[in-house]
Amino acid sequence: MTDLLIIQVIAAIIYASLWYLAAQRLRRYDVADIAWGLGFIYLMIIARLSGNNLSLRGLWVQLFVTLWGLRLSLYIFFRNRGKPEDPRYRKWRNEWGTHAAIRAFLQLFLFQGILMVIILIPATYVLEYGGPDLKWLDVAGAAVFLGGFVAETVADFQKYRFKSNPLNRGRFISAGLWKYSRHPNYFGEVTFWWGIWLTACSVSGGWLTIWGPITITCLILFVSGIPLLEKRYEGNREYEAYKRRTSAFFPLPTKR
Repeated sequence: MTDLLIIQVIAAIIYASLWYLAAQRLRRYDVADIAWGLGFIYLMIIARLSGNNLSLRGLWVQLFVTLWGLRLSLYIFFRNRGKPEDPRYRKWRNEWGTHAAIRAFLQLFLFQGILMVIILIPATYVLEYGGPDLKWLDVAGAAVFLGGFVAETVADFQKYRFKSNPLNRGRFISAGLWKYSRHPNYFGEVTFWWGIWLTACSVSGGWLTIWGPITITCLILFVSGIPLLEKRYEGNREYEAYKRRTSAFFPLPTKR
């Protein structure tokens, strides 16, 4: 497993470097968001080619990680097509000034590549050690990651349709799944990776890969997910009212 992780780290560095060069040429760093989903597919292929264990469980996990990554990257590509660079990235570029190029490589692309390797640890473990016999944890894991995948897909579609209406320019969505959670897409993404971990738990020692879902959970809850997006609407009275009645992450009934 250690050798496989080293191979993935090297592959992630190469992948991050290529996307960084593309970002420099395009003069927009938000291509890192497109690279995110595709990177998981790429690293799973590397793990498959480098491993020597072919199992139904491994194929199952690889299929759903591929579907998840492909859907996410395509969604972001079509969402950003024809639009200027995401404001978050423009803000960082301005703040970093003359050090923007090196900080973008280290803090955006390279850091993202290493995060992908860590988050994928449960899936990589399944590819390396997954046995032939399926267990009840496989069923539970499948139910969880499928539920997360559907929730994220539906939430993204609802938001895309809302933002596509010119009348909603500058507004935020608060209907559909967004009525019960301010970030149902993030809830779906985190749920997906906990489901992958549950599947890994069906393999001996798989529970030790819990660092994967913990990493994506902390990243979204405390670092680059919810905090950055919530900051965009700071001071907006309508959004403040929405925050008071709506759960930040877990879908819950709205408060009065």
